[in-house]
Amino acid sequence: MASDLDTVRVLRALFNDLPRPPQGLTEGETMAWMQQAMQEFEGGEMAYTIEHITRNSIVDIVLRLREDGHLRDDAAFENTLQQVSTPEGRKTFMDWCIQAQKSSDATSRLLNRAKRSLMDPSPRFSVSIGDVQRFIDGAVTGPGPLLAEYLSRPDVRGIGVYEEPPGQVYEFDWGFIVEEPAAWHVYVAEAWRKGSVGYFERFLQAWHMEVAAVPEGSMPGPLVPEALSVEPGIGSFSSLTLISKVHPLPEGLRQWVGEVFLGQMLGAMAGRALEDDYDFPLEVPQGF
Repeated sequence: MASDLDTVRVLRALFNDLPRPPQGLTEGETMAWMQQAMQEFEGGEMAYTIEHITRNSIVDIVLRLREDGHLRDDAAFENTLQQVSTPEGRKTFMDWCIQAQKSSDATSRLLNRAKRSLMDPSPRFSVSIGDVQRFIDGAVTGPGPLLAEYLSRPDVRGIGVYEEPPGQVYEFDWGFIVEEPAAWHVYVAEAWRKGSVGYFERFLQAWHMEVAAVPEGSMPGPLVPEALSVEPGIGSFSSLTLISKVHPLPEGLRQWVGEVFLGQMLGAMAGRALEDDYDFPLEVPQGF
């Protein structure tokens, strides 16, 4: 634990060359003195503010390292105090911090990829045969409790996604799908409860991975119907949007979306997208 003396020494080392108000000033005089000092600082008030923020950040870093890092060694602590007492030394120290953070981030990514190679995230949910068939038959449920929960969220209301609840809705235990004449917007409850914005790109990456993984011949017809395209759900504030390039829908497209996308792909996609520690490959297969 850093002592009070350690804290005082770090503060003195870091702020030794910044001007200080004379003693004996009233509160108003001190404020006026500080305002003038900020204006006269090289670069003006903004530069003064940034300099203070930077030095306070160094205070936090040095004291943390003094508590549980390499600065527990007294000699290393003394050397660091001397280093951060000069502009050149502070720059060197901050450059070291930035490089250390980059190295830490890179290590974290490597560890995540190593974990993934051993075990992919499990599917987040499965879609029952009955639910798949209901979708293929076009048997909409209409607005239900999950849609009501989604529409009541402040972020959804602020964006104004749906002024009125949509009519063509299929609700499931994991979320719901809103159908338009040539599109399906997929809403996964866990994604919106965790904040939809962070999952647009992750669900799209998960789609590309699943497309590459679906074995040929698992369903009649092409792997992904030529009439189908997929977009991130930004416009509809959803997890993903499937779009038919042809309307009315070509034969077999609804069945493919139901049996392959819902029945085989979506649960595994959600498993990868919603596992925040899962690091997608650097190059995800594209093309759809």
